[in-house]
Amino acid sequence: MEAVRIIIADDHKIIRVGLRGILERETGMTVVGEADDGHQLLNILDTTPADVILMDIDMGRTNGIDITSKLSTELPHIKILALTMHEEEKHIIGMLEAGAKGYLLKNTGPEELIAAIQAVAKGDSYFSNQVSATLLKAITNLRNGTQPRDHDTPLTEREVEVLRLIVREYSSSKIAEELFISTRTVDTHRRNLMDKLNVRNTAGLVKYAIEKAII
Repeated sequence: MEAVRIIIADDHKIIRVGLRGILERETGMTVVGEADDGHQLLNILDTTPADVILMDIDMGRTNGIDITSKLSTELPHIKILALTMHEEEKHIIGMLEAGAKGYLLKNTGPEELIAAIQAVAKGDSYFSNQVSATLLKAITNLRNGTQPRDHDTPLTEREVEVLRLIVREYSSSKIAEELFISTRTVDTHRRNLMDKLNVRNTAGLVKYAIEKAII
């Protein structure tokens, strides 16, 4: 199996050096380039194939959200994983709308970083649990917004009911009580939701609910 080819886009050299050290110790991953801003990243991509880009948001003259949007349109086969210090809603939603497949904060550990890269390289989504609360706030915004509902979903009516309660931060026991089902059944629905939607955690479920306006 070929190694995942990674480009690190961050305007701080010490961050790039640290990330390279972590990734190059990992079997199945190789760092094929480093960029300190969006212009350099685009130049690298002209000559260097890549699978995953670790994308910071603030990069001097350029903005990671704008670069992500451009790459998602022009090079959609490349998966973009945000790695940033920003945990504000506007940055998270901005990156997701631009096409990022995942979002991590820079206080994440090496194990989660590796797991996130592996996930997005396969086409799955990955969002740190630390951003879940911020994503949940977007649900409130959608309730009073103008985003149309999208009913094109593979979920059953029961799964939609469970998902709505998950994004409201109900525990499994509370969901069971609300829907008059067992906690084990709730946990089964939760696993099925993650499998169907190719997400790894609650944040991924919340992102799907935001996209489909399932509130």
